[in-house]
Amino acid sequence: MSASESLTLSPIVAGCWRMAEWKLDAAGRLRWIAQAVELGIDSFDHADIYGDYSVEALFGEALALQPGLRQRIRLVSKCGIKLTSAQRPTHAIKSYDSSRAHVLASVEHSLRALRTDYLDLLLIHRPDLLMDADELAATFAQLKAAGKVLHVGVSNHTPAQLALLHARHPLATHQVELSPLHLPPLDDGTLEQCQALRLRPMLWSPLAGGRLFGGGDERAERVRAVLADLGRRHGGASVATMAYAWLLRHPTRPWPITGSGREQGLRDAVDALRIELSAQDWYEVWQASAGREVA
Repeated sequence: MSASESLTLSPIVAGCWRMAEWKLDAAGRLRWIAQAVELGIDSFDHADIYGDYSVEALFGEALALQPGLRQRIRLVSKCGIKLTSAQRPTHAIKSYDSSRAHVLASVEHSLRALRTDYLDLLLIHRPDLLMDADELAATFAQLKAAGKVLHVGVSNHTPAQLALLHARHPLATHQVELSPLHLPPLDDGTLEQCQALRLRPMLWSPLAGGRLFGGGDERAERVRAVLADLGRRHGGASVATMAYAWLLRHPTRPWPITGSGREQGLRDAVDALRIELSAQDWYEVWQASAGREVA
């Protein structure tokens, strides 16, 4: 059995990166969490640095209003980036740190902020060029043995970096950026490696940070037109829904992360689960984005 086979996330994951910007009170945040769960989204993606180290606490404050909800959801968090911040006064420069001391301290911070005693999934947020694979593998093993982390993985790593760590400790997933406007993981070895290792990837920024909907970008306009046409062919689905459907068509069976604080944004992602794109549909979008036909 591969590590990813024992990791279970909802088909769509709710991203919490911008929660601080939504300006919701604790009750409003709890309503958003509950809306997601009602729609079948029970997995929530965090990182210690989100909102200048504030988002995990905002989520935890909301969760404390209904503690029993913790048993119905899965919490993902990331660590390894050190930002210069008043919240972390010992950080002299922005850097990356995968040392045992930093990872253990980061997990403790996350558990306290989220008001939970375990994370369903911990990811190393960015590659640390000084990573000691043996030390990090031992740290993962220590956290899992203590029941503080159930699964581990990486985010934004190269195939070689993932392979090095995976050889020391089995990883459950790789979180990468992929959207109809960001194509590199399709042919730089990232998704091929996920298939080879049977890792289901998590996909961040699936709507290209909103660029799919903005004007003035010729490439984005081409892709948006194709997605809109596909949407008409698939029962009037929105451009956002078709972008998610395009991602879900990949054979790695990815978990897209929606970053929307609106119920409709969550619904746009969930609606994609009922749409099956053909290979021809998929390549129409790819060609519009790549600006060329398949060689």
